[in-house]
Amino acid sequence: MSPAGNRSMSAPEWAMLLILSVLWGGSFFFTGIALSGLPPLTLVVLRVGLAALILNLVLPLNGLRLPRRLRIWTACLGMSLLNNVLPFCLIVWGQTHIASGLAAILNATTPLFTVVVAHLLTIDERMTGNRLAGVLVGLGGVAVMVGPTASAGSSASFMAQLAVLGAALSYAFASVFGRRSLDLGVPPLALAAGQVTMSTLVLLPVALAVDRPWTLPMPSTPVWGAVFGIASLSTALAYVLYFRILVRAGATNLSLVTFLIPVSAILLGALVLGEHLEPRHYLGMVLIGGGLAAIDGRLLRRISRATQEPAEPNSRVSASRRR
Repeated sequence: MSPAGNRSMSAPEWAMLLILSVLWGGSFFFTGIALSGLPPLTLVVLRVGLAALILNLVLPLNGLRLPRRLRIWTACLGMSLLNNVLPFCLIVWGQTHIASGLAAILNATTPLFTVVVAHLLTIDERMTGNRLAGVLVGLGGVAVMVGPTASAGSSASFMAQLAVLGAALSYAFASVFGRRSLDLGVPPLALAAGQVTMSTLVLLPVALAVDRPWTLPMPSTPVWGAVFGIASLSTALAYVLYFRILVRAGATNLSLVTFLIPVSAILLGALVLGEHLEPRHYLGMVLIGGGLAAIDGRLLRRISRATQEPAEPNSRVSASRRR
């Protein structure tokens, strides 16, 4: 089954997207807790390493095994860099300086970048008028949120927000690159396991050299709970859904998950972590949401149909009278 291009999603696909948004929204919450006891690189390694362990244990239960061909492992390396190594490190470092809810809102720009990247690198996901308008409105939302901190130049908050935006751009490339990986004929579960396994191999020596985790104090129970949550739920389970949606609905439809992620991330951050966002952050989220709605097009089409339907009976009456 080839990935879909510019098409509407079915009800089951929307259900999977909603579940994925909760799992990934929870990752910002889990990260906020885990950073209280672990440095960024060590946290990222534990996230992908435990996820790799879980998925590799699940593979044989489903009659599958890790890919064997070099070409597939090359694809897994590319996906690991774009979908795990770079964005995870950027987001986790960013959350050491900004709230988890703000990081989730900035991460919601992924579809804006995906529209542009997919237009440049694919044939069946071309730029349309409503998508271009959505990109411009969404970038306006980014400007509202990031603009006031830009005047500070190299301030930690500004750099952290740029880091999360960089992660969103990396995810955009990963969505398009992942479509090509699916053409290799590897089951989504095996591809997800190969991706996080490769991510672990790439990041482990870096974390050992930089963080020297054996010198760190033993993390608390809540920190370990957050690590397990982000590895098992927000990574292992999430990437199984990620590849299933990608193969069925396409890269641009998949990227809409980031429209839903900030809701759960903001609620968890406010209720559990005591985080507070400024009014401009919510305004930026509204603009980004409007941009995503324009990119998706469903809401605009429904509004258009709703305004046209009442006029149709009158048109038929007028035509009858003329006859």
